[in-house]
Amino acid sequence: MAAVATNKVEQSYGETNDDQKNIFDLGAFVGDLTIEEDVSSDDISLEGLQQELEECKNDDVVANILSKGAKLREYTKGVENNLRQVELDSIQDYIHESDNLVSLHDQIRECDSILSQMETLLSGFQAEIGSISSDIKILQENSMDMGLKLKNRKVAESKLAKFVEDIIVPPRMVDIIVDGEVNDEFLRTLEILSKKLKFVEVDPMVKASKALKDVQPELEKLRQKAVSKTFDFVVQKLYALRKPKTNIQILQQSVLLKYKYIISFLKEHGSEVYTEVRGAYIDTMNKVLSAHFRAYILALEKLQLDIATYSDLIGVETRSTGLFLRGREPLKNRSAVYALGERIKILKEIDEPALIPHIAEASSSKYPYEVLFRSFHKLLMDTATSEYHFCDDFFGEESIFYEIFAGPFAVIDEHFNSILPNCYDAIGLMLMIRIIHQHQLTMSRRRIPCLDLYLDKVNISLWPRFKMVFDMHLNSLRNANVKTLWEDDVHPHYVMRRYAEFTASLIRLNVEYGDGQPDLNLERLRMAVDDLLIKLAKVFPKTKLQIVFLINNYDMTISVLKEASPDGGKIQMHFEELLKSNTALFVEELLLEHFSDIIKFVKTRASEDPTSSSEKPIAVGEVEPLVKDFASRWKGAIELMHKDVITSFSSLLCGMEILRAALTQLLLYYTRLSDCIKRIVGGSALNKDLVSISSIMYEIKKYSRTF
Repeated sequence: MAAVATNKVEQSYGETNDDQKNIFDLGAFVGDLTIEEDVSSDDISLEGLQQELEECKNDDVVANILSKGAKLREYTKGVENNLRQVELDSIQDYIHESDNLVSLHDQIRECDSILSQMETLLSGFQAEIGSISSDIKILQENSMDMGLKLKNRKVAESKLAKFVEDIIVPPRMVDIIVDGEVNDEFLRTLEILSKKLKFVEVDPMVKASKALKDVQPELEKLRQKAVSKTFDFVVQKLYALRKPKTNIQILQQSVLLKYKYIISFLKEHGSEVYTEVRGAYIDTMNKVLSAHFRAYILALEKLQLDIATYSDLIGVETRSTGLFLRGREPLKNRSAVYALGERIKILKEIDEPALIPHIAEASSSKYPYEVLFRSFHKLLMDTATSEYHFCDDFFGEESIFYEIFAGPFAVIDEHFNSILPNCYDAIGLMLMIRIIHQHQLTMSRRRIPCLDLYLDKVNISLWPRFKMVFDMHLNSLRNANVKTLWEDDVHPHYVMRRYAEFTASLIRLNVEYGDGQPDLNLERLRMAVDDLLIKLAKVFPKTKLQIVFLINNYDMTISVLKEASPDGGKIQMHFEELLKSNTALFVEELLLEHFSDIIKFVKTRASEDPTSSSEKPIAVGEVEPLVKDFASRWKGAIELMHKDVITSFSSLLCGMEILRAALTQLLLYYTRLSDCIKRIVGGSALNKDLVSISSIMYEIKKYSRTF
């Protein structure tokens, strides 16, 4: 920009003033402008000059001036003249525009006057707005005060309205409670009355209010009337429970539970009357349920089938049990004393409905006592469950149940205490123990604890009785009279069959429970029956008959035990070992009966070496009679063995297993005899009389096929 200004000055420098002839000459007025030299230049400080020269060294104007070689003073004078000329031109322009400036000045003065008026007007507006703002602030404060007063009045109104609503006694309420029937509307009104009574009793401010003095007598009269009326109503409904053939559960659920709020009202506002109602219900239900259970048990007693008496014990002789004493009892029921049979079905029917006595009596059906036991306990559980829930819902007290059922429990205890001392049915007692266990599980699933103590008591009373009856069976075996029990028959003894069925029954009843006590008792019983069986076997004169008797009894026992527990147990394994050892003894006895010479020779001489230098070596003449005798009658002897086995053993399967074992042992003896003959000097002469092993094997297979 400095360069441009300098160029303009240079362009105007030296120009002629021809064009200025007709222009106003300002110089005539101001004279020549001269620049005087500063005589005091010596006093000027040259400090910083070098730095400024360095800065201007690259400036185009300075460089141009220095290049032309012009003197600085002349150049300065020329610039000053140009500036004076420009100034004069500018003044001339202002003179030409003087009229416009005057006009502009007038306009500015007019605008200033108008703006002054507007300022006055706006100042007035500002004063008025300030006044309005203060008014608005006052109105806002008044509005807030009015809002707070309104809020306080609403709160006061709501509290006062609630107070009035809670304390007043509407005429409609009085009419319903005094003259209305006990229905849903009465119950709703009773709830409102209860709230009013609680309101005046709880709030101390209400007690101090004057309004309460006017209302409280009326509320008390209404309370007394409501208590009296509800008491009469409830007692009337309770008396309906005493009517014969009344379905108590339906009446409780459909009628009484609808009015359970009456009980809550009496409990809160009429405690004395509530106690009377509670006592009336307990007395009513106690008598009603006691009568029902007494009638039901008496009806069930007519259906009872006696299974066992005190003389029905394992070790008691059949002839001494008094068959004529059982004239009314079918003989088929005698087996139920020891065998479980179909009686176990009761555990699968544990949740079936209780027996209906008149239907069972009409069909002339009789049942073991455990069926009746399950039936009245099923009825007890269902009744107790229903009553327990009702007492909890209607009265809100579980303790009422125990007061109500004191009567029914006494009736059942009286019956059970008369039955239990005369019960000698060990199987039935164990079934009842299992039934009680199942009933305990049922009540646990229902989450009803009201029968826990009763069921525990029954269970505790059953176990000692079972132990006593079991000990009677055990002592009957220990004290059995062998002479009266013995029969000249090698087939299974009835005492052993009783034992097997009795043991199998208890094992079946203990499979899913795993009680240790029955297992210990059964072990004691097994030891007793083992001793008795040995004593009975020894009465037989011949060893073979003794062994046959034992085998038949062991085999029968194992068969019965397998039905109860196919996997076997310690008792079954014990008898299997006895059967195995006695089978080996019988095989030896049977073979000695028909082939005693061969067996004696094989056992004493067959192991000797014929070539040894013994005092008495085995000679052909010693063996030849044995070989010829065997060849002449071995088939007949086997046939006799077969007949003997068939007639001796009750079980065909057991007999054929024994015969097969005997023939196998015979084959072993004969094989040893043949091997001995081959080692004898000159023994080859007997080859023509020897029976081939294949022939004996053929006979063994033939009898196996026959089986």
